[in-house]
Amino acid sequence: MTRKTYLIDTNVLLHDPEAMHTFKDSDVAIPVTVLEELDSKKHLTSELGRNARSAVRFIDGLAEQGRLHEGVGLDHNINFRTLIDHPNSDRKLPSLSFDWARNKVLFSAFQLKEKGVPVVVVSKDFVMRVKAQSLGLETRDYTLTEGGFDHLYPGYHAIESTKAEIDLFYKNGFIESRSGDFLANEYGVMSSPEKSSAIVRFDKKQNKLLPLQSIKRDVWGIHPINVQQRCAMDLLLNDDIKLVTLIGPAGTGKTMMAVACGLRKVFDEDVYSRILISRPIMPLGKDIGYLPGTKEEKLFHWMQPIYDNLEYLCETTSGEGNAQETLKFVKESGKIEMEAVTYIRGRTLPRMFIIVDEAQNLTPHEVKTIVSRAGKGTKVILTGDPTQIDNPYLDKDSNALTYIVNKFKNESIFGHISLDRTERSQLAALAAKIL
Repeated sequence: MTRKTYLIDTNVLLHDPEAMHTFKDSDVAIPVTVLEELDSKKHLTSELGRNARSAVRFIDGLAEQGRLHEGVGLDHNINFRTLIDHPNSDRKLPSLSFDWARNKVLFSAFQLKEKGVPVVVVSKDFVMRVKAQSLGLETRDYTLTEGGFDHLYPGYHAIESTKAEIDLFYKNGFIESRSGDFLANEYGVMSSPEKSSAIVRFDKKQNKLLPLQSIKRDVWGIHPINVQQRCAMDLLLNDDIKLVTLIGPAGTGKTMMAVACGLRKVFDEDVYSRILISRPIMPLGKDIGYLPGTKEEKLFHWMQPIYDNLEYLCETTSGEGNAQETLKFVKESGKIEMEAVTYIRGRTLPRMFIIVDEAQNLTPHEVKTIVSRAGKGTKVILTGDPTQIDNPYLDKDSNALTYIVNKFKNESIFGHISLDRTERSQLAALAAKIL
């Protein structure tokens, strides 16, 4: 097989500063223009600045091993080198100005192609890839995992069964699973021509299909009202499953179910000491600027959707007349903590029920920071909709939710459900469908 050269764009390294390690048995090239762009981002205090500094430090370390423009060997038979741009060359790119840094990167790739080098331009910028393709260059997007949002497993699938098999399941309380039919904690909806049905969960450790946990009473006033919600609530109430992702459009009940199950586990069953609820500070539309007050007062506005859910749950569980009294008790108990994602880094969070709402606006590194904070006995819930991203540097394939599902999908302590039925109201369901 011909060895290829992967020319990496700046946005790839700002997304993953260790991207050069993924191109095994290949040459990796970075134009000097990319290094200059990374250097200009080092001062930023955001995730972009952190990634820029990380990438520059790594490349600086390679410079101690040899001349970068001649090539330095990495693990997995990777050869890394830098490229010097020659924008004053007689061979200009058609209709592309060198005043724009990206065009200099394209020129470096074009020069390699002219020399007969099989080159692939790796960029997360769609326009950049279109320009490269127009020059006859091979291109590819960059993702941290194989497959993207469109290939995520939903967390459940239909199973055609016989009535006898379903009856046997109810009698024995399990079914032996055939290897490869299910991912860890994936659900199956069994149905027969005789209208018999059952919902099962695959237990990877036992290699069996097991029944869902019985919900003998409502969970703080709410019940699952479709199969997807029933499976989601089973994951949320299962203390052996430490990481759960719930993906779906607005109104599918993701946050409501997570908060309700957290209230049961903390206030009713005392399985966890506290509920920690966090959201990325990412405005929708034009920002209104800095908010006055203490950290708690600032967070109140960002956490208003959570307070709305809490108020609704307190009303449904205690009656409309006692809702405010129950809500006051919950708030004053000290068992619910609201925190910005920014302030979770560096903490150790034992025996907590952590809910991260709108997690699609997190980067893979940010979600790693959050999940790695989980101490003993902690459960982490990530909710969001990868098709509704407000972070300008992420898309439906590169966000934290898609990343986590692809990375954890066959781990016994992980469970995932995609919800697609909006139950908030007829208007919300219609809006989610046609707008």
